[in-house]
Amino acid sequence: MPNRLAKESSPYLLQHADNPVDWYPWGDEAFALARETGKPILLSIGYSACHWCHVMAHESFEDDAIAELMNAMFVNIKVDREERPDVDKIYQTAHQLITQRGGGWPLTMFLDGDDQRPFFGGTYFPNEARYGMPAFGDLLQKISTYYTENRDDVRQQSARILDVFNRIEPDPADDGKALDDAPFAKVRETLEQTFDREFGGFGAAPKFPHPTTIERLLRHWRSTANAAEPDVEALFMAALTLARMAEGGLFDHVGGGFYRYSVDRHWQIPHFEKMLYDNGPLLAIYAQAAIATGEKLFADAANATADWMLADMRDDNGGFYATRDADSEGHEGLYYLWDPSEAKELLGDAYEVFARRFGLNQDANFEGRWHLTVREQITDDEAAVIERAKQTLLAQRSTRVAPGRDEKQLTSWNALAIRGLAIAGRAFERTDLIDAASDAVDFLRQTLIKDGRLYASHKDGDTRFAAYLDDHAFLLDAVLELLQARWNSAHLEFAQQLAELLLEFFEDTDHGGFWFTANDSEQLIHRSKPLADEAVPSGNGIAAYALQRLGFLLGETRYLVAAENTLRAAWRAIEEYPHGHVSLLTALEEYLEHPEIIVIRGAADEIGRWRDSAAKVYAPRRLVFAIPRDEAGLPGALDDRKPIDGETVAYRCVGTHCEMPVTSWEALAGQLAESSHQPPG
Repeated sequence: MPNRLAKESSPYLLQHADNPVDWYPWGDEAFALARETGKPILLSIGYSACHWCHVMAHESFEDDAIAELMNAMFVNIKVDREERPDVDKIYQTAHQLITQRGGGWPLTMFLDGDDQRPFFGGTYFPNEARYGMPAFGDLLQKISTYYTENRDDVRQQSARILDVFNRIEPDPADDGKALDDAPFAKVRETLEQTFDREFGGFGAAPKFPHPTTIERLLRHWRSTANAAEPDVEALFMAALTLARMAEGGLFDHVGGGFYRYSVDRHWQIPHFEKMLYDNGPLLAIYAQAAIATGEKLFADAANATADWMLADMRDDNGGFYATRDADSEGHEGLYYLWDPSEAKELLGDAYEVFARRFGLNQDANFEGRWHLTVREQITDDEAAVIERAKQTLLAQRSTRVAPGRDEKQLTSWNALAIRGLAIAGRAFERTDLIDAASDAVDFLRQTLIKDGRLYASHKDGDTRFAAYLDDHAFLLDAVLELLQARWNSAHLEFAQQLAELLLEFFEDTDHGGFWFTANDSEQLIHRSKPLADEAVPSGNGIAAYALQRLGFLLGETRYLVAAENTLRAAWRAIEEYPHGHVSLLTALEEYLEHPEIIVIRGAADEIGRWRDSAAKVYAPRRLVFAIPRDEAGLPGALDDRKPIDGETVAYRCVGTHCEMPVTSWEALAGQLAESSHQPPG
C-alpha cells in the first residue's frame, strides 16, 4: 500500500510513496505521533536527481527488514530539500556541528521526538557495513536504544547544539566602522592560491563550477582594466576555468547545458545530473565572458546552454523545471555515453573528424564507454561538420530512455534562469531568450503570487510553500536584468513589490540583513540568516546587491539603507572569509563604487539601438534601461527622466550624481567611453 507520501506533489517524495517505510511528510501529524509514542524522529532529506539518495533508497528504504526496524523504532519523515530549503539548512548545519564534517545528500538525521532537536546524524549509510560505516539496520537499533536509555543526555546535547545555533551569526560591524575594499585584495589572493593553473578551477577534485567566483574575477579584472597595471591574471583565471569547463566533460557537447560537477581535476567525467540552478548562472557568466573577451567558445557554450534550457527544461506555462536525473535505466550517465561503432554508423564520413575532436578514437573513459570531451582543436571548415554531426547524434539520443526530470517549478531557480536568459539575450541580441525570460516572469507573477505573497514551488497546478529569502532576492535581481533587455512597467511594479516584501517580512531591523524565512513562516528550531554562498549565491548578498540597484534607479533610500545594513551585518564574516561571500562582495563593490545607470527615452526602435550599442561592452557596474516615450507615471526618480518631443534623450547617473541629459548617440557614447576610462576607486 502506498504510504502518506502518495498525496504529495514533489517527484522526490513520490519516488518513496511505495516504500514499505511508513513515511510522513514534514508536518504536525508526524510531530504529534512522535510525542504520543515517545519515539525519536528519523529525518531523511534528499532530492529527485540525487544519485546516492537513490542508492540508499534501493538498499534500505525498499528493504522490508530495514523498513520494519524503521517503522517500529522511529517516526520517519521524508523531505525534499528543494521544497524545504529552510528545513535542510538547519539540519545540514546541525550535521556539521555533530560530526565536524560537511554534509550533503542524502542527509540522515535523528531528532528528539519532543521538539525536533537533532542529536545524531550522517549522510548516506549502507545497508551492510562497508566504506568504514556501520550497516544501517545495526545503526538504527543502537540509536533507538541510546535514545530510550539516555533521554537526559539527548536533551542536554540537543540543547548545546541549539545554543551554538543561536550564537552562529557574527556580530555586525562596529558603529562608525567605515566599510572598505580590503576584502577584494584578500579574496583575490586566496583564489590565486587555490587556482589550478593547468586545468582551471579552484581546489582539488571534485570540482564545481562556482559561477559567482568566476564573476568576481571578471569584475575584479574590469575594475583594474584602466589602471597602470591591469590585473590580467584575474582575467586569465576566469577565462581558463571557463574554457576548460566548456571543452571538458562537464559540458554536454551534443545537447548543451552543464552537468553538476566534475569528479576529477581535469573536468573530464561529471556527475551527470543537470540542475537549473547551475545552468542559469553559467549561462549568465559565459555570456558576460563572451562580451568581455570576444571568445567564440564562450558564446557557443552560452547559446547551446540557452537552447537546451528552452528545449528540455521549459514548460508550456513559461516556467522552467528543476532538474534532470543523473541516472537512466539504473545506470549513471548512460543516456549521454557513446560507442565508436554506433557513432561511426550514424555519422559516416563525418565520423573521423568527430572522433578526433571528442576522443572516440582513444580509450573508453567511463565504465567501458565514451563520454565526449574535446581532445583536439579543429579548423573552421571542420566546425561546420561537427555541428551537423552533433545534430545527428542528438536526434539518435532522443530515442533513448531519458533520465528522469523533476518537473517542479521553483521560484528561486526560475529566477536564476530568467537572469541568465536576460543577460544572454542582450549579449547575443536573441529576442527568443528575452521572450522566454519575460514569459517566465509572467508565469511567476500570475501563478506564484497568492494574496499578495510570493510562493516557492509549483507542480501539477498546485502552488505551495511560502517563499524564502532566495526566492525574493533572486527574482528581484532577475527582473532588473530583464528590464534592461526589454522595458515593461508591469515588471518594474513587480520588482517594487518584491523589494517591499523583502523589507516587510524578511529584514532584521535590529541587526541588519535578511532572515531566510519570513516573520510569519513556520517556526523551526532556528531562524537562519545565511550569509555565505553555497551551491547558489547567498540570498543576503543578492538582496543587498539588487536592493541597492533598485534604490539608485528609483531614488528610494529605504532600499539603500537596507543594503548597507546587510553589508554591515555580514562585515565580520566578509573580512574573515571573503572567498566564501563573493555575492556580498559584489554588493560591497557597488556600495563603494556606485552603479552607473543610463535611462534612454524616445521612440522604441531608436532607444533599442542605443541600448544594444551600450551593451556591447563588458561594464558590470552599468545598467541601461530603454524606456519608450509613451511610458508615463513612472515611480520615484524615474519620473524625472522625461522624454523630449521629437528626440531621443539619455540620462546618465552614477549613484546619486546625475549629469545633464544628452540627445545624440555620439554624446552618450562619449559619456560611456569617459566613464569606462575612469581609474578604479
